[in-house]
This record gives sequence, C-alpha cells and structure tokens, in this order.
Amino acid sequence: MNDQKIKSDNSVSRRGFVKGASLALAGITIVPRHVLGGSGFIAPSDKLNVAAIGIGGMGKGNINALAPTENIVALCDIDQKYAAPVFEKYPGAKRYKDYRKMLEAQKDIDAVIIATPDHQHAVQASAAMKLGKHVYVQKPLTVSVWEARELARMARENPKIVTQMGNQGHSSDDARSINEWIADGAIGKVKEVHVWTNRPVTHWPQGVPAPTDTPPVPDTLDWDLFLGPAAYRPYNPAYTPFKWRGWVDYGVGALGDMGAHLIDHPYWALGLSAPISVEASATPWGQNDKKGPMQTYPIASMVTYEFATNDKKNPIITLTWTDGGILPPKPIELGDQAVDKGGGVLYIGTKGKLIHETYGRNPRLLPKEKMDSYKKPAQTFKRVGMSHERNWAEACKGNGKAVSPFEYAGPLCETMLLGVAALYKQGTKITWDAANMQFTNAPELNQHLKREYRQGWVM
Repeated sequence: MNDQKIKSDNSVSRRGFVKGASLALAGITIVPRHVLGGSGFIAPSDKLNVAAIGIGGMGKGNINALAPTENIVALCDIDQKYAAPVFEKYPGAKRYKDYRKMLEAQKDIDAVIIATPDHQHAVQASAAMKLGKHVYVQKPLTVSVWEARELARMARENPKIVTQMGNQGHSSDDARSINEWIADGAIGKVKEVHVWTNRPVTHWPQGVPAPTDTPPVPDTLDWDLFLGPAAYRPYNPAYTPFKWRGWVDYGVGALGDMGAHLIDHPYWALGLSAPISVEASATPWGQNDKKGPMQTYPIASMVTYEFATNDKKNPIITLTWTDGGILPPKPIELGDQAVDKGGGVLYIGTKGKLIHETYGRNPRLLPKEKMDSYKKPAQTFKRVGMSHERNWAEACKGNGKAVSPFEYAGPLCETMLLGVAALYKQGTKITWDAANMQFTNAPELNQHLKREYRQGWVM
C-alpha cells in the first residue's frame, strides 16, 4: 500500500506549483492564500473541476463530499427523474445523459466520479483515464477479473492519474488500528478469518427469475444507455433504479458489493494477495427455467478462500465469506453478546481473536479482558483525517496519496470476483493460477473471468 508508514507530507498542490512557477518567471509576487482569506480560504486555482457519472444514488454523496472545496462542473445520468434533485442542487454544472458526449465536449474536466451500475464501471473509468482524467470509482471496481486487471494496469502505466475505489472504510482510523494490532501480534499469527454480511437486502432482489412483461420505457430514462455494454433485454422496472445489483448482467451480488468493504480489511491487514483456491455453495440462483441462464445471484452463499503464506508453521490462511444472513460460528468469548447481524470480520489467531463491524468499525480484541489490558502500539499507519473522497481530491492536487488506488483495489476486487465465479461450480475446491489468470481444475469457469460487450462498446 502507499500509505503504510507515517511521514511528513509537505508537497504543494499541482495547480499551485505550476501556476506559481509561471508567475515567478514573469516577475510577479505570489501572495499566500492565508493573507487573502484566512486559513480556510481555498484559491480558485487549487480547486478541481469535477464531473460525475451516475448521480442519483451513491454519486450524490460523493459529490456532496467534494462540493465545498471543488468545482462541480458536469453531471451525467441516464435517468433524468431519479437524478433530478442533484441536477437542481448544482445548477451551474452542465447536464448530460451520455458520459461519452460529456467527456468529448467538456475539456475543462480534471477528475471524474463514477457511481453507475457495476457493469458500467470499467468502460467509463477507462474512457476517462485515456483522456488523462483522475478517476474515483464506486465499489466494486469492476464486474470481471479481466477488467480489474486492465484498470490496475492502466493505473500503473499512468502514475500521474490519481485513482480511488469507493470503499470508504479504507480511510478510517479504525482500519489503521486493525492493521497495527495485527502487526503487533495482538492475537498471534492469524490462521482463519470469517467475513459476513446481511446483504442482499429486501429492495435488492436476488434468487428471482427475470420478469416476462415489457412495459414502456419511461420518457425520462435512456434504457439503451443503462444497458451500455450489457446484452440487450427489454426494459422492466425490476432492473432500475438501484435494483440492478442482484442481476447477473448488471451487478455482482452481495459478495461483489460488500466484499469491498469487508474483505478489504483482512486483505490489507494480513498482506494477502491472490488466493490459491476457492470453494462455494449457495441457495438456488434465480432462473426462468432450469436450463436457462442464471438471472440473479443466490439469496445466500458461502465462499471459502485459501491464501498461501510464507510461514512454515502456518502455511495457509482460510477466509470464509457468508452472506444472506448466514452468521459465522459465535466466538465463546462474546458470552451473552450477539454477533452483529449486519456484518463484520472475525480474525482467529494463535493467541486470541479480533472482531470488528462493517467498514472496520469498532475493532476489539476478545475476550473483553484482553482488550481492556492491551497496550496499544504506536501508530505506524498515517491517519487520513478526512473523507475518502477528500483524500482522493487532495491526492489529485498533489497533496498526499490516494489510499485505495486501482493498483490495490484491482487485486482486492479480483479476489471477490473469483468467489462469484466459483458459485457457478458449487461444492468443488477450485484451484487458481493467478499468473495465467485461469482456473486450473475447472476450465469451464474461465468464461466468467471476462464478459463480452455489446457491439459498439469497448474498454
């Protein structure tokens, strides 16, 4: 990771440096910003011009987090009714339906927020990156392993472009405490991890067949743009807004959604990389008939990963994911306290246990007496001290680094997506060859590592 050790950061903003150098060469004196407007003053040259694609849901929160300090110059959404409140809140921003037209027409954009349905992320992010725009993409980063690798590659090859995935718990102080306690040996060597969530929620359907009726498309919705790179199918309100996440064509279900918030913490704290095997089981998928394609992901699933370590005494770490309300075995150390049904992570080590809630919240050692007597180590992970969105924006301006760039988020997303692929062959431990991007003992699953795009759409 790029924020692992505490260090001073005296970097100046990219815009400020470039403008200051030009003015100095011209013999013009630069007046410090605090003289002009106090400590909270932000010079216009230090503001990013931000555009957002997909603004009715999570995009709204991302925009609001940046609006006090940045220029919101363009807003894009394929559902004009769903996005109307955000369009109205930012009347100075130009409005678009098609992100491609926005990127082509508006040359003043510095950075792009992408908060569209999962299947659109990769094509939109790559389009922005090819134009040199900084990119913030909501989780999950992509819907396929191939896409995750491609975005990570693009980020590595274009280091001046600042990228961030929207797993906001990665910016929290609690996440850094978890890392420090694990590194301190608070629970010894971690050998087993349990990760769980209550998703999918009721307004996000899974385990259901596709509707068969074909009502007219609302005048305010561009259905073809919603489909984007996905195969054509007739419109139905069962798919959008928001309900798309459980549909195979548009999302990656509970694991793809919440894995970015939950698997993130052990993946980071334990320094994990690609798993060596994955095995899955689940309730039935949503299908219109037993021989037809999978339409929606199962209501509940269990996925077990194996990760190799360099520790001869502890050569394998197992991580078990459960969703749909399936809880992990309750640690006896919790006593009368219940496991949080909403979700969390449980680390089992050779000398104890550590548990926390979703987004890394409320980490604590078990039993309580161990937490009460624990002498916390010195902080070795620099605290972010701002929102996930602000961390990205500041990095775009040359102030520090983004904490969840695509170089990190891509491999994390890949791990999640391997679990999704394993759902197509349940009850079999599937071995993964990361170097060659293939399942070695179940080659029929390799088709799920890359999606075919509808004609006219490319990454």
